[in-house]
Amino acid sequence: MTTATTAPSTSVPSTSARTATTGSSAPAGRRSVRITLRTIQVVLALFFALASGAPKLIAHPTAVEAFERLGWGDPGMYAIGALEVLGGIALLVPVLSSVGATGLVGLMVGAFIVSVTALGGENAATPLILILPLAWIAWARRGQNAELVRLLQRRGAGRRGVGRGE
Repeated sequence: MTTATTAPSTSVPSTSARTATTGSSAPAGRRSVRITLRTIQVVLALFFALASGAPKLIAHPTAVEAFERLGWGDPGMYAIGALEVLGGIALLVPVLSSVGATGLVGLMVGAFIVSVTALGGENAATPLILILPLAWIAWARRGQNAELVRLLQRRGAGRRGVGRGE
């Protein structure tokens, strides 16, 4: 009769065990990346909503002057200001963060083009610098897009009476 010998098992703590000891199921490196990403989202949200968008919406004299110089006037100023504020808010809403960041990337591409073509390159570096963290947010939070689509589809189905027996 032969006896089977087994090597001692080297088990990895389960997710629940890791959660109980660390408070998170993600490794420490991933957690720090998530914290960094969220911090950047908050900083950019504050920048777009308060420092960039709000002055346009309250018709601050510097914003008025810039948009008059472009020939866009008040409608252009208010439209860009509203897009910036909405984009900033979207950065703070988890399900909208990727879409908001993508929209702000588009806005910054436009700002760069306008800076170079109409303003002689004045402040052209600012939108380029902002594109990098915005693109990172859009990419890192891209998984939220599927959740947003699911929510919109469910809401649309509810309005059409699907699933209500109508």
